Amino acid sequence: QVQLVESGGGSVPAGGSLRLSCTARGYTYSNYYMGWLRQAPGKEREGVASIYTGESITYYADSVKGRFTISQNSAKNTIYLQMNNLNPNDTAMYYCAAKKGIGRRNWDGTWYMPIVPRDYDYWGQGAQVTVSS
Repeated sequence: QVQLVESGGGSVPAGGSLRLSCTARGYTYSNYYMGWLRQAPGKEREGVASIYTGESITYYADSVKGRFTISQNSAKNTIYLQMNNLNPNDTAMYYCAAKKGIGRRNWDGTWYMPIVPRDYDYWGQGAQVTVSS
């Protein structure tokens, strides 16, 4: 049974930093894509960052490029989301998600990466991030 266990949410002032962690259990970690998505009150869930654990290939939404970093520790079956220079627009419930698959390229040569919620198969329980102005 696939389990994704998140930790690390909290409240910070604007400009602060937080790191989220997600530990995967119950499957072969290296054959999965993993990602972080967030959902603010009244808004749709959106992709933030994703990583193909087999090659450490990453994707970032434009809104977080240069501020957030997704990384992994394969020995611990864990991914992280380091969030720097946070602003109130980053306030949301952050979800860890996973999708089974082996890395592949799109027709244009770029790596396929899951981005939207429907791309993923498994979900964590969520971690609240609140940024005050």
